Amino acid sequence: MEQDPIKGGSVAEGTARHLKDLILEGSLSPGDLLLPERDLAQRLNVSRPTLRQGMKILEEEGLLVASGNGRTVAPLGREITDPLIALIASHAEVVDDYLEFRATTERMAARLAAARANAVDRDRLTACMARIDRAHEEGVHQEEAEADVDLHVAVYEASHNLVVLHTMRALSGMLRQGVIENREKLFARPETRDRLRAQHRAIYESVMAGDIEAAGEAAEAHIHYTHQALTEIKAAEARLQVSLRRLNGGSVAVRRKGAGIEGER
Repeated sequence: MEQDPIKGGSVAEGTARHLKDLILEGSLSPGDLLLPERDLAQRLNVSRPTLRQGMKILEEEGLLVASGNGRTVAPLGREITDPLIALIASHAEVVDDYLEFRATTERMAARLAAARANAVDRDRLTACMARIDRAHEEGVHQEEAEADVDLHVAVYEASHNLVVLHTMRALSGMLRQGVIENREKLFARPETRDRLRAQHRAIYESVMAGDIEAAGEAAEAHIHYTHQALTEIKAAEARLQVSLRRLNGGSVAVRRKGAGIEGER
């Protein structure tokens, strides 16, 4: 049997370890399609039978999934879809806990990113910030919201903390779907969009400058503002519903003339 000269064990096991490391560090993301077998074997400098053995190990561990197009990285921690999340989203006090967690974690991630970001990380951050600016100027709310999430993910990646990266990548799936934060409503308010862009720029510029304290403060302030804005939107919607109910007696009363809307006779 072929032997892995570096770490011991078979070459197939070494190949599996290498792919595992790529998944762990975030170089391979959930849903990524691997190169065709011939190309991948050449890239990893192993035989095709050895590659198949290595990938079989990962399939048995649930890290790779075979499909009609080849093999893809399994949807590991890609997003949190457990029914518990729907339950969380329906309870305001738990949503507060979620945003409290994000404020703390975002602060840590931004501080680490300011200290550890390399040239590749900075290029990715710059591209995300440029997308936010472009979408903001063009008034494309959905694209701006998507670029917003991507900027946060870029900060997580630049933190070079694997626990932060994978945990927050999972939460980013919830952000994109608006499960807890109704981002469509956030970005529909011009004044909120302006504030959010300014906050994203503050995070971006402090990370790029390597200013650890400023990066942490900007990230935490951003989440606190998001929390406040969402609370205000929810309160405004509740007041509107009360006003609408007053117009028609809560749909259970016959209104008198002059009292608003006439009820049915």
